[in-house]
Amino acid sequence: MSNCLVAQSGGPTSVINATVAGIVKANQLNPIYDKVLGGLNGIEGTLEERFYDLTNMSDEENRILRQTPASALGSCRFKLKRDNVEAFERLIAIMDKYDIETLFYTGGNDSMDTVAALSEYARNNGITNHRFVGCPKTVDNDLMETDHCPGFASAAKFITSVAKATWLDYNVYTRQEVFILETMGRDAGWLAASACLSGNVDLLILPEENFDKELFLKKVEECVKEKNKCYIVVSEGAHYENGEYIAAGEAKNDGFGHAVLGGAGKALEAMILESGAASRCKVQDLSTAQRCHVSQQSLVDVNESFELGMSAHMHTADPSFTGKMVGLKRREGKEYEADFITVDADKVANFVKHFPKEWILPEYKGISEEAIAYLRPLIQGEPDLIMKDGIPAYVTPYYMR
Repeated sequence: MSNCLVAQSGGPTSVINATVAGIVKANQLNPIYDKVLGGLNGIEGTLEERFYDLTNMSDEENRILRQTPASALGSCRFKLKRDNVEAFERLIAIMDKYDIETLFYTGGNDSMDTVAALSEYARNNGITNHRFVGCPKTVDNDLMETDHCPGFASAAKFITSVAKATWLDYNVYTRQEVFILETMGRDAGWLAASACLSGNVDLLILPEENFDKELFLKKVEECVKEKNKCYIVVSEGAHYENGEYIAAGEAKNDGFGHAVLGGAGKALEAMILESGAASRCKVQDLSTAQRCHVSQQSLVDVNESFELGMSAHMHTADPSFTGKMVGLKRREGKEYEADFITVDADKVANFVKHFPKEWILPEYKGISEEAIAYLRPLIQGEPDLIMKDGIPAYVTPYYMR
């Protein structure tokens, strides 16, 4: 038998390691490969031949790996460009050297582009002994061809919990106050929208609709006049009609050419105070916390991420399986269930699945009942965490060993 390699790329999630655990466990139960190697720091580390052998991982470590946040193998922001022939040749040579038949790549949009690009290169060059499989993850939930992405549900559960808790906190005072919660979401508003599951969001600002400053301030003023309070949730990628972000600062240096955003909440605070719509504002930017927490993982999310890894491994028993991403399809019916599906990676790469505009209520009033019905099942359940010294146990990252 040959070997397989699993690597991680892009921004982590609280369940990204569960997919790795699923691939390892699947190969222990049904050995398709001699070894399961972990590629440290994604394609970047793989090109440097930096690996860690995961084959004989213990059951205990596998279980703890599923609850370990961030990328246990390390991540990267390496863009594998199609005109970089040297990188393709180098990667294929390394796969030959270590007898690696299949590369499982866990990541978001750009990672699926890597899977598509490698599959395309192999096909165009008559390379049949190497295969490439995508395993999706992103808290942004913006990948096409899948009902939702592993990682999103746990982030949504965390955001909903924070929204509920901070709403209760800022209501203890009788004074006038506006609270602004900022979430991730450069191109899509799934995370910000999920805060509405708390039932406490007064105004919601998403990237899917152009920001109207005058209308927004009017609605803030109306809300404050009515309740003496206003709870606002804004996505970091909210922007004006001309495409300019409302965020206080931006830069294009994340390695993939995407804007690195932050400051949308502070920008709204400045608008509100300067306009006199309210006399006091408080801003909470969830920043990295929304993607690396573990204490409020969704059990649905952890299980799906783990089982997706197992499904991806199983599909590679077919020697023709390559250039695919394993995704999720929701079954019809009242009770939530999902099946694992496969789609061509090039149908996912370089596309964005936006939060549906028909689910957005007018005048920043939140989301529809249909949206709530989509979101609610995903955040259900809590895994039975293994604890150590009063906090969840984590594996030591493999790139630190």
